[in-house]
Amino acid sequence: MYKRLSAILFPVMTVLLVGAVLWGYQVNQEKNSILIKAENQYQRAFHDLSFHVDKLNNELGNTLALNTGSYASQRKGLVNVWRLTSQAQNEINQLPLTLLPFNKTEELLSNISNFSYRAAVRDLTNEPLNDEEMKTLTALYEHSKQISNDLRDVQSKVISNSLRWMDVEVALATEQKTLDNTIIDGFQTVDKKVSEYEEINWGPSMSAMFEKRTFSALAGNDVTEEEIRQKAALVMNGRPLSNVQVVQNGDGTEYSSFSLSGKNENGGDVSMDFTKKGGQLIWFMSPRDVNESKLGPQQASEAAQSYLEAHEYKGMTPISYDAYQHVASLTFAAKQDDVIVFPDKVTVKVALDNGEVLGIQASDFIFEHHKRDIGTPKLTMEEARKSLNGGFQINNESLALIKNDIDQEVLCYQFTGRVNGSVYRIYINGDTGGEEKVEQLKQAEAQVAS
Repeated sequence: MYKRLSAILFPVMTVLLVGAVLWGYQVNQEKNSILIKAENQYQRAFHDLSFHVDKLNNELGNTLALNTGSYASQRKGLVNVWRLTSQAQNEINQLPLTLLPFNKTEELLSNISNFSYRAAVRDLTNEPLNDEEMKTLTALYEHSKQISNDLRDVQSKVISNSLRWMDVEVALATEQKTLDNTIIDGFQTVDKKVSEYEEINWGPSMSAMFEKRTFSALAGNDVTEEEIRQKAALVMNGRPLSNVQVVQNGDGTEYSSFSLSGKNENGGDVSMDFTKKGGQLIWFMSPRDVNESKLGPQQASEAAQSYLEAHEYKGMTPISYDAYQHVASLTFAAKQDDVIVFPDKVTVKVALDNGEVLGIQASDFIFEHHKRDIGTPKLTMEEARKSLNGGFQINNESLALIKNDIDQEVLCYQFTGRVNGSVYRIYINGDTGGEEKVEQLKQAEAQVAS
């Protein structure tokens, strides 16, 4: 009996053993293949990074060597600088550096990208690079030369010593801080040198990027917890709140605020944030399940508008609409002297079953709501229309103040209409007649947006 059983089990076990060996071999081969592929991707990204930083240094040098009156060539050089820094940033993101302190170098590349883009998109004929901006370009040229040289040193060590990026990933993932890794040491050296550079004057074109919007700069007096509870009751339109708790955030700092939480009459969660200075609503959320849509875009817009008018957001006009899972999200902008001020906006969430306001985001309104000296455009509406596509069918037109690509407020003529089977909103500069921005609108959005 045992002989017969052995005669049956032996070949079965042999087959299973061979199968297990083959399976293990295949898994190991696949693992090695993945590791090789990852290593190749890391190596390619690293060598591309070194190449593009070197090209960036050359392009900055070429731009500085141009005659100050060569505006077209300057613009071309600045566009190339922007393109190369964007490529370098993308390659850094492909490397396993998330746990490695390389943020100063990334920040510098980001600022170079923004500086070159903002300078390139403006009219250099009327607004050429000034002396301070030329000094900035010179400093960037010297800094990029240093970074390029340091990266080349790391690159030569990687090639001569056949170093692997997978070892870097393992070292960072396991936090082996004592591990002597040439690549890690090289990148840390680059970032340390960048952190020691003198502060760069990026000029007025980038000042808005570095401005910190803080609650401490707002007008008004500090409010108390009791005043926050009273303001929350107004936000709820008198609907009762229970289990109310108020917590102060960042006491004594530039971001001092109050957070309020509670339950509505249906037991749902309600959350709000208010600024400590002036007690302005930052945001409000009272989410619930909405299972059907009974209201259309226009009805949702009217419900949101009615709520805004009943509170401190008067004279707002809808500029965008979106809906998801039976909840509409509408953005409203303020109007000043019949000019739609797009930066001064509030977003409202509306339940499409009964028009209840479920949320508000008002941080932009807090910082952007103020009286502006808008002025008068040089062009008339009729002159601005001449800049439009001949086939553009206008449905709506008005004056609008928007922020352009470099965060400057620009007075435009806004035209909403249809061309090529789609609805667009086109902004024509009120002084130059140039196109500042084009937005494609969804059908529902076009029904409510101004």
